[in-house]
Amino acid sequence: MVQILEFEREIFALENQIRELVSLSHMYDNVGDITHEIESLHKKVRRMKRDVYSNLKGWQKIQVARHPDRPYTLDYIKYIFTDFIELHGDRRGGYGPSVVGGLAKFDDQTIMVIGHQKGRDTQEKIQRNFGMSQPAGYRKALRLMKLAQKFRIPIFTLIDTPGAYPGIDAEEKGQSEAIAKNMIEMIEIDVPIIVTIIGEGGSGGALAIGVGDRILILEHSIYSVISPEGCASILWGDKDKVSQAADALSLTATSLFELSVVDEVISEPLGGAHRHHKRTAILLKKALRKNLQLIFDLNPEELIKKRHEKFRKLGETGFKVDG
Repeated sequence: MVQILEFEREIFALENQIRELVSLSHMYDNVGDITHEIESLHKKVRRMKRDVYSNLKGWQKIQVARHPDRPYTLDYIKYIFTDFIELHGDRRGGYGPSVVGGLAKFDDQTIMVIGHQKGRDTQEKIQRNFGMSQPAGYRKALRLMKLAQKFRIPIFTLIDTPGAYPGIDAEEKGQSEAIAKNMIEMIEIDVPIIVTIIGEGGSGGALAIGVGDRILILEHSIYSVISPEGCASILWGDKDKVSQAADALSLTATSLFELSVVDEVISEPLGGAHRHHKRTAILLKKALRKNLQLIFDLNPEELIKKRHEKFRKLGETGFKVDG
């Protein structure tokens, strides 16, 4: 069943009206020519979508980023890459199903692609822990990145997680150490790394695969140090203030670009990625191709130097990322 967000209700009502008119015109000859009326409604829907989606506020952006129909890592792998071979396990006894990764072809280039996977139906969501990884997932990701470094192939990571799994067993297995180690190691990996936030980018769970040469974000994705629910609870002791927290966190793609946290905002099709998987994948592929070309010819020493400079300057007043 399609989930309709509150601000999408009028759009869906108009689209249903269009479908009914089209159906009537096919079923009954005596309806007359209603082509003009249908086309007029199509234009009205496009205007409404443009008005609504160009003026979304923080909390509305979060709802879109979390939409259950939004494309996930495996969807993008299917549409963007070929010859994908998934690689499993962290070689320390862990599996880490919340993070998927493996070798694939991007155009004619062999690459390593790694990303969070939330799961579609109830069974898969439970299996993948709603995209919240245990330490094994991050250790697996690092193993694959090290493999990519060994064979001199670029790395693409796709971020979509509420955050790292906060359970006691995850802490006992070294959750914070696994995240910290990934960040330390990623800053020194001397092959190109392109990071894309495709949905939610939550805290350390995102950062564990989020250190790269180019940081991209889809238009209606979010990236934040904490969830708005957690922020509202800490600052005001009131989870109902999530909207206020969302605005304060500056977690939207536009805000992140203005703060130079991300290098590029990738436009989504009108109506959001959750309604147009293939078209979103085409736009993402173009962005990945362009950004890979920007850094592909850098020698390893220069690549690492620029990556260090990039992350050391984050947060400085007036700093703007090149490109």
